Amino acid sequence: MYSKQEGKLVLKLDWFILSYCCLVYFTNYLDRSNINNAYVSGMKEELSMQGTDFNKINSIFTAGYIVGMIPNNLMLQVIPPRIWLPLCQIIWGVLTFGTSAVHNVQQVYAIRFFQGLAESSTFVGTHYILGSWYRPAELGKRSGIFTSSGLAGTLFSGVLQGSVFRNLNGTSGRSGWRWLFIIDGVITLPIAFYGFWVFPDVPATTNVFYLNEEERKLAITRLQGHVNVTHSPLSWQLFKRMLTRWRWYACSLLFAISGETESFGSNNLMGQWLAAIGGYSVEQIDFYPAGVTAFGIASTLVCATWTDYTQVRWPVLVYMAFAGIVASICILVWSSPTGLKFFAYYLAGASYSGQAITFAWANQICADDDQERAIVLVCDRQHMWNNVVNAWWSIVFYPATDAPRFTKGMIAMIAICVSTLAVTGLVWYLERKEHKLRCAAEKAPPPVESHKDSPNSQNHLLDCK
Repeated sequence: MYSKQEGKLVLKLDWFILSYCCLVYFTNYLDRSNINNAYVSGMKEELSMQGTDFNKINSIFTAGYIVGMIPNNLMLQVIPPRIWLPLCQIIWGVLTFGTSAVHNVQQVYAIRFFQGLAESSTFVGTHYILGSWYRPAELGKRSGIFTSSGLAGTLFSGVLQGSVFRNLNGTSGRSGWRWLFIIDGVITLPIAFYGFWVFPDVPATTNVFYLNEEERKLAITRLQGHVNVTHSPLSWQLFKRMLTRWRWYACSLLFAISGETESFGSNNLMGQWLAAIGGYSVEQIDFYPAGVTAFGIASTLVCATWTDYTQVRWPVLVYMAFAGIVASICILVWSSPTGLKFFAYYLAGASYSGQAITFAWANQICADDDQERAIVLVCDRQHMWNNVVNAWWSIVFYPATDAPRFTKGMIAMIAICVSTLAVTGLVWYLERKEHKLRCAAEKAPPPVESHKDSPNSQNHLLDCK
């Protein structure tokens, strides 16, 4: 339970930090999803896209994302986050406007690369900030709300594209998909300016208007024993520490593999399936895949709330892996009813629940080292290692030419879900082993496991004291 003063502080942090983080991530995913929806709503034909051009657009965006990730996150150690993150958002907002005026797919390639550079600042940067202000036991729910806002952007994109196509297609000589990017840019820029005003730095350096001096001190002291809040200059010792511990290697492996369970949604396979089998209008092709995202939002919020209550993270990864296996089998058996395929695609939305959980888990694992935490978060799911895989994964296993069956993709999904189960077990084992060794070194027994004091609460710095 919080004291009255601490409760007031947490309420302020939730309101100002989460309001900006959620809005910026909403526009981030709105931008990403708009490409998918534009492709099945006229862009393919108007730009004379052929073969795997669509997959190349996503791969080039991913390449830019990979290039920008570590520099962006390290910049947060140099330039205040309240300056750097909104600045990056302005850049991708301007580029979004530019997408509405392209004349060929090569121009889309160039724009998407630079958008990837700018957008790579958002997800890991926000989780670094969340981990700097909240205790590990508070992170799951906040991470869930944050990642759900991105999914809401995906959900809104399909609805927006359907509405834009119906009401604005042809207005002022512009196709509906071009209006989609104009509206996206109009939404994005004001949110960036809001970020300049309210987004904080880390507790040790913040000077935001809504925290007084007493609250700034409380923000630091409330984390002692839970998170190392020391903000030290960058040095080569960081990389030495990181490379001689298991955390970076095991977490990177988990993030690279488990992130590919989201391939159903990130490649809009349901939209491509509906477009390929025929019989559905453009509006239906835009609207129906929203169910995948809606189930993902519900799964994320329920799982995040549950993990904060129990402090156990790994069961969520088990849940999403089994959901992916079931969904893939249902689609792989092509003679199955259309209704079952709808169910399978919607069930695959469970994979989104891993986003919040793996970030909360990584924040928790590295709670005793602020700088290591920043680097490990860069490598978290949907980021560096996952994007290294994404750069070629969709072209090999989910090429647009494989619609509507995506047979290779379904087999690959089953394999990746099984691998996720194995690596999740490895990370849990290594985390628990480290905890036991630390407890032994401090000559204190490890805590008794219960739903309130589980294996994954072990990284609270006072557990063994």
